[in-house]
Amino acid sequence: MNDSSHPADAPRPIDALDGIGPAMAAKFHGLGIRRETDLLFHLPLRYEDRTRLTPLARVRPSTSALVAGRVVHQEVRQGRTRSLLVTLEDETGQLVLRFFRFYPSQRRQFAVGNRVLCFGEVRFGPGGFEMAHPEARSLRDGEAPRLPDHLTAVYPTTAGLGQSRLAGLIHDALDRALAGRLALPDPLSDAGLPALTEALVAIHRPRADADLDALVDGRHPAVQRLALEELVAQHVAMARLQRARDRQHAEPLSDADGMAARLVAAFPFEPTGAQRRVIAEIDADLSSERPMRRLLQGDVGSGKTLVAAAALARAIGSGRQAALVAPTEILAEQHLRTLSEWFVPLGIEPVWLAGKVQGAARRDALEKLAGGAPLAVGTHALFQAGVTFRDLRLVVVDEQHRFGVGQRLALAEKGSDGARIPHQLVMTATPIPRTLAMTAWAGLEVSVIDELPPGRKPVTTALVDARRRDEVVERIRVALAEGRQAYWVCPLVEESDLLEAEAAETTAAELERALPGTPVGLVHGRMKPADKQAVMQAFKNGRTRLLVATTVIEVGVDVPKASLMIIENAERMGLSQLHQLRGRVGRGDERAACVLMYRGPLGELARARLEVMRETTDGFRIAEKDLELRGPGEVLGTRQTGMLKYRVADLLRDADLVERVEELAGRLEAADEDRLIDRWVGDAGRFADA
Repeated sequence: MNDSSHPADAPRPIDALDGIGPAMAAKFHGLGIRRETDLLFHLPLRYEDRTRLTPLARVRPSTSALVAGRVVHQEVRQGRTRSLLVTLEDETGQLVLRFFRFYPSQRRQFAVGNRVLCFGEVRFGPGGFEMAHPEARSLRDGEAPRLPDHLTAVYPTTAGLGQSRLAGLIHDALDRALAGRLALPDPLSDAGLPALTEALVAIHRPRADADLDALVDGRHPAVQRLALEELVAQHVAMARLQRARDRQHAEPLSDADGMAARLVAAFPFEPTGAQRRVIAEIDADLSSERPMRRLLQGDVGSGKTLVAAAALARAIGSGRQAALVAPTEILAEQHLRTLSEWFVPLGIEPVWLAGKVQGAARRDALEKLAGGAPLAVGTHALFQAGVTFRDLRLVVVDEQHRFGVGQRLALAEKGSDGARIPHQLVMTATPIPRTLAMTAWAGLEVSVIDELPPGRKPVTTALVDARRRDEVVERIRVALAEGRQAYWVCPLVEESDLLEAEAAETTAAELERALPGTPVGLVHGRMKPADKQAVMQAFKNGRTRLLVATTVIEVGVDVPKASLMIIENAERMGLSQLHQLRGRVGRGDERAACVLMYRGPLGELARARLEVMRETTDGFRIAEKDLELRGPGEVLGTRQTGMLKYRVADLLRDADLVERVEELAGRLEAADEDRLIDRWVGDAGRFADA
């Protein structure tokens, strides 16, 4: 084992690598890559087979292929936009290369007579098979293409960081680790799974005959090896935090002002029995010197925000500060509107802080918080250096699985003064199977709101083959004519936010053509927060009746008149995510419906999973069924949102690994614990005295 303290093999910060300046380092940081070793744990989305050439006569549509040939024709064709069309030929046949956006350099590269090597997806075109925007490399006459001896990994990336640049750095780091020039301790080498370096080679450079389905959906022993290590690291970090908390105290919050009672009395509706029970559990925690660490689980629409508001009011009524933090600006701004509506009549104006709050507004917010303003609402900006509170005594974190342990720790530290720390209430609308809840939320007491407010109507769910798309569009036309509003959630596109945004833009344009005179809103992850908010506000106000969106609307969007939800490619999403999306409708007086569109034919397991959505709206039952069904699964490598945001592990998929975590953690030396925390959680020093 290498000694990670040795300067020659110590992991370097990402900005210490050749050619990475501050701007590029920020892009890596956005992907969670801060050090050289982080590159190794940035896992592929999928794999491409570039180990063999496909003759042009044998390419098939909807598959990706590596081809080589000579250019025999080139033309620029004028249509709605100018396209560059290139005809490639080998001894077996021809293939058209199509470029919608092209540069003079590409025209030179594809000059008639040049030989090129291309990789891309084959599709039907007007004149036969074609590739749109393939990757291409020029070949000299007589040059035989050099092909890799392993499959090519394709990684999640971000705008401005090219796939080849990212992959090159990952493979450089892997080479250094294999040569012993990059320290990579392996504390779980005796866990009965592949050694760490062996697992990393299998993931980043799989052989051509590797089980790709198992690699992509996480069932492969190499991925399981990393998942187990991450689960152990999280367990060790949380155990240390828990030991530290056992030595700490919080300030009892008595609410001498009676603000919580006044807040609840002012609600225009009566809290449910479940809400009152959970409020009482939280009140008991807040009146104690033992710091509250409580998870509030409640299904979509169960009224968690009301319970959180009562807790915030108790802290404020005790003359102290409280903060609510949410993972996205859309969700945080919705909380700001709701809490302002409830607290302003009581004389409490929430202070708003998010990344987009700059200049004088930011200075004003920081001054208010430092001066003791009672209520803060914001995003992760509340975690940042430079934000100080006078006496923060309660932190409420919504959808807390979307924040890393380090971020949550940073916010708790904002209210720490020596041995006293703030009380914490964490909320999630993500139902976690009861069999996993205590592992998922180690060290937290759990409260469940298991009763929906009166008047909430169940959402009818239908499964529809994508070939009946025209019928679905007609259903939207009828709903809009009746004065209702609808969501259309676009297909999940894995490779990048850019492709996902383009898919949403294309869908919005198609629906505008199919529904003339209907204003169609569009919201996706690449839009500026202010633009996103403007679109959402127009939809909420009814100025826009149909909203096309990517899954950014999964949590926190509340539009009572929206009663129809269309979800494309539903078979590619996790059940928790589908349940979250469905929860966006059925919040008003109208009966609501959710249409799950899928591309057939469906496998038996995929159909069983979607049938669960049709049979029940109980999020906890859905989560249990998902755990039961997924097993080897037909997850298809898509992003599984809704569960704890581990980098590799998945609590549903890896339930059998979870059972081993405590025993493996108990065998670790303190130095190995430090290494694992540092690798998977970050900043091991913050857990050192725990």
